[in-house]
Amino acid sequence: MNDIESGPTPALEDASHARRHFLKFLSGSPLLMGSSASGLMAALAAALPGEVAAQSYDVLRAQAPKVGEIIEAPEHALNVMDFEPAAKKALAAAPAHWGYMATGVDDDSTLRANHEDFEKIRIKVRRLIDARNIDTRVQLFGTEYASPIFLSPVSSQRAFHPEAELAVARAAGAKKQLMVLSTSSNSAPADVARAHGMPIWFQLYPTDDWNVTQALIRRAEEAGAKAIVLTVDRQGGRNTETLFRARRVDTRQCMGCHTAGFSNEVARKPVFERLDVSHVTNLYGTGMTWEFVAKLRAATKAKVVLKGIMTRDDAVRALSAGVDGIIVSNHGGRAEASGQSTIGALPEVVAGARGKIPVLIDGGVRRGTDVFKALALGATAVGIGRPYCWGLAAFGQPGVATVLDILQREFETILRQAGATSLQQINPAMVAA
Repeated sequence: MNDIESGPTPALEDASHARRHFLKFLSGSPLLMGSSASGLMAALAAALPGEVAAQSYDVLRAQAPKVGEIIEAPEHALNVMDFEPAAKKALAAAPAHWGYMATGVDDDSTLRANHEDFEKIRIKVRRLIDARNIDTRVQLFGTEYASPIFLSPVSSQRAFHPEAELAVARAAGAKKQLMVLSTSSNSAPADVARAHGMPIWFQLYPTDDWNVTQALIRRAEEAGAKAIVLTVDRQGGRNTETLFRARRVDTRQCMGCHTAGFSNEVARKPVFERLDVSHVTNLYGTGMTWEFVAKLRAATKAKVVLKGIMTRDDAVRALSAGVDGIIVSNHGGRAEASGQSTIGALPEVVAGARGKIPVLIDGGVRRGTDVFKALALGATAVGIGRPYCWGLAAFGQPGVATVLDILQREFETILRQAGATSLQQINPAMVAA
């Protein structure tokens, strides 16, 4: 009898084992979900004799799902940028809502710099390191998260999807990733915390009324918020031209929701419910000084994090003020027309913090490689804003979940390519400008 008649050889058994694992890997990929991808997997399996599985190239030769210029399902996305045109299409009837999501300040140059400056950084790869097992867990203020990728605060998410922050919280919580909730959210902190299932952080717009500030802090604490994230980058005003241009082509009557006056502005924001805001003249506390930070530090048992620090000097001052953490941020390019990217500012802020407190960053993150670069330059965790909002607007909770899946998969891939198996192994020597 020949070898085929007498049974598989050891080499064939090894190949069969490897190929079965390959098919198992493919079946778990977020890019191969849904009816069209399931059919592709079934066709591959049916074409295989017995235990022999397809080679990796077979999936490239198989019929691909038909996808137009704009994806119609989350599983069609190849990267997170695929969600941007899908979100714009979903918000076509509300151009102002799209403009609010898309806008930077002035000509959006700071917004563009946030992402473009990531592309100037190169990653040094290493070979012959066993990187089969990757650990991306990170500890922040005593809570362990599965990934250093966190969800930055974004206001008024019901403008993008009816389930708003609750859909985002469920997606992030299922993956054990940190979520920071905005003061101007359309969902109550307690409801978001329940949907998330882990401690959230609460981003604070303090207003210019200390009584209101204290009430906001109490509501965040009652919801179990682990940190109060004071935003300090909205003191100078801003010119959001992209939003203003979008509003000009919006034919809806917006005054039904957006009536003048602070009371009307926050009337639909649950965290302000039943609060007396009659003495408030602005949401952002534009008169804040370092003395206010000390006052806030004394007013809460939660951790205090400053969001919007962009220089070494301010990082040094924050450290001396007793804050527990810093987020390097320019509000996603929406705070000022400085042209200074957050990734460009990160090294000097890290130097100012001297390893005493965690330094986080957001702004312009679009790839898992961006996450790696920020961690290599000293960040403890890396936030995203627009990408998950694109997913939310386009497809709700599944869109958010897929954005997180794609970024995490890309991040794990570059970890392996760079020869790092945990976050602790990432260091500045792994990148070059």
